[in-house]
Amino acid sequence: MPDLKFSIRVNNDLPVADYPRLAQAAERVGFSQFWVSDDLFLLGVWPILTACALATERIELGTCIVNPYTLHPAEMAMQAGALDEVSQGRFNLGISAGAGEFLRWVGLDQPRPYSRTRKAVHQLRALFAGDTPEPPPDRSTPWTKEAYLRFPTRRIPIYLGAMSPRMQRLIGSHADGGLPLLFPPSHFTTVRTRVAQGAASVGRALKEVDLAACIWISVAPERLDAEQVLREKIAYYGQAFSDEILQRLGVPRSSFEPISLLAHTEGNRAAAADLVTPEMLACGVYGSPVEVRHQLVKLVEMGAQHLSFGPPLGPDPLAAIQLLGEEVLPALAA
Repeated sequence: MPDLKFSIRVNNDLPVADYPRLAQAAERVGFSQFWVSDDLFLLGVWPILTACALATERIELGTCIVNPYTLHPAEMAMQAGALDEVSQGRFNLGISAGAGEFLRWVGLDQPRPYSRTRKAVHQLRALFAGDTPEPPPDRSTPWTKEAYLRFPTRRIPIYLGAMSPRMQRLIGSHADGGLPLLFPPSHFTTVRTRVAQGAASVGRALKEVDLAACIWISVAPERLDAEQVLREKIAYYGQAFSDEILQRLGVPRSSFEPISLLAHTEGNRAAAADLVTPEMLACGVYGSPVEVRHQLVKLVEMGAQHLSFGPPLGPDPLAAIQLLGEEVLPALAA
């Protein structure tokens, strides 16, 4: 196997006190990065990662993701700079356009997600360099000369979350790394090709981009226990899947409508999980350590060099991280 990089991604739906322990465990068993989401109406990512930064020494920390519709790029830069200082240069800023379904909860439209994300990247790059962003080409109101960070910071790495083909190419052309979220393992080759196209368009090599193969993984000693947790997560987030992913899974979007209705209603989430089909389950990897290891080997054979393991992870996230670190990562890296 080639030299591989491994990271952990967790949702922001756990008690804050759990995250430092998870980050410490990930650091201890050999993970390089620890990412936390910032989904609406769950716990805020910035204090979570601050707690993780103070509890760890080496592992990189990142947002997975924040978006320019609910958080202005100036605020992103301020938070990123502070967290990079707290972590002593271990912070990565993961951004993307966000999920339109969730933005609609708060009455927000999602116009021009590609342009909005690309502009945010340019603004962030300028701010991290100590400059004022250049006037935008879309003729929106430019920032004034007072729009600059009042503290020095480094060129904080920017990772782009992406589901659409165009956004995946933007990873290659504009980002330091990529977090192409919510895709089944079989989709990796397609995504990798698009990222390579984006990199080539600006004269970059694909190896200059840290492209994470972001998969949902649920691992437990017993296969059925791992499967149940994955079912619950798919039921909650299935409506956010892109049309392309649903087509690849062979699942019509309408199939998720009754599931989503139940999943977002307290007391009905178990019923929602029961409606998840085998085709829907194919968007993730689940089972015992031996079973998930076999599935991950195939992903590495496709060319993945950074495997990013995302929620649900398993019935017990801490135990799952330890299982992955002790029984899966060594076999993949051998």
